[in-house]
Amino acid sequence: MSELITTGAGERRLSALEFQQLASVPAAAEWFANIDNPRTRRAYQGDLADFCSFVGLTGADEFRAVTRAHVLAWRAQLETRGLAGATIRRKLAALASLFDHLLENNAVAGGNPVHGVKRPRVETNEGKTPALGDHQAKALLDAPVPDTLKGRRDRAILAVLLYHGLRREEAAQLMTGDLQERRGIKHLQVKGKGGKTRYLPLHPVAAERIHEYLEQDNKREPGNGPLFRSIRGSTTGAGISANGIYAVVGRWARASGIHIEGLGVHGLRATAATNALEHGADIAKVQVWLGHANISTTRIYDRREHRAEDSPTYKVKY
Repeated sequence: MSELITTGAGERRLSALEFQQLASVPAAAEWFANIDNPRTRRAYQGDLADFCSFVGLTGADEFRAVTRAHVLAWRAQLETRGLAGATIRRKLAALASLFDHLLENNAVAGGNPVHGVKRPRVETNEGKTPALGDHQAKALLDAPVPDTLKGRRDRAILAVLLYHGLRREEAAQLMTGDLQERRGIKHLQVKGKGGKTRYLPLHPVAAERIHEYLEQDNKREPGNGPLFRSIRGSTTGAGISANGIYAVVGRWARASGIHIEGLGVHGLRATAATNALEHGADIAKVQVWLGHANISTTRIYDRREHRAEDSPTYKVKY
């Protein structure tokens, strides 16, 4: 077994072949295969490659030689690279998850070298995922003029985002067949992360706008098809992409005079969650509504304690 060598940032990167050899451990391959979400799988694969490159692993056997000291050195290097706390937490979580799986399958001996390694505190993300005020949300909803097919489509997209808190991928993947009636109430069937499906009651404003859009989009083929379709260029008639949803938000935010750095679809998701919580929604129900696996993620969107009107400033009287 070759000696593990700690290298500086950027001094060495695994070749595709070397990484494939590392990922060829049967238990490790099974771990990768069990990650359903392709984006999570790619992120974790990159995280593992980052660790292996830093430590100097060149063969599958060398997982057995990894110690807590190697993980501590890696964490220190990630911090010096200026990575966000959430990114460092994810990288450590990926490595910990892999070692838990390897231990369960007797692919390594001893304990998990990541356990006991302190991870950065969870940040509240206050200010990083901006939420709109009610007046801004109303202005955004009314920005597209409904005198064209594109205007009607964009009005429907913004209503679906702001009244249901969808991720952009979820909105892009909606099909006409996802408009379903359950117990006499119109619902959206949303396919979320990890293949999980949730059913959201369709807000009346969104229902009306979707109806107006579909009524004008009369060139559709019969049967189930993309709910929101591309309107121009070579992709006309195909489903709008996740990037297309992002572009819709950006365009109409600018048209509404909303200039907030970092505002995107995720900001509208934060807006919807914040608004629901401020109007008395139970946070556990908001968790299910947003499709969060953990309620601690939902709490990131709970901005009620940051409302200026509730500040002790306005309780001071002289």
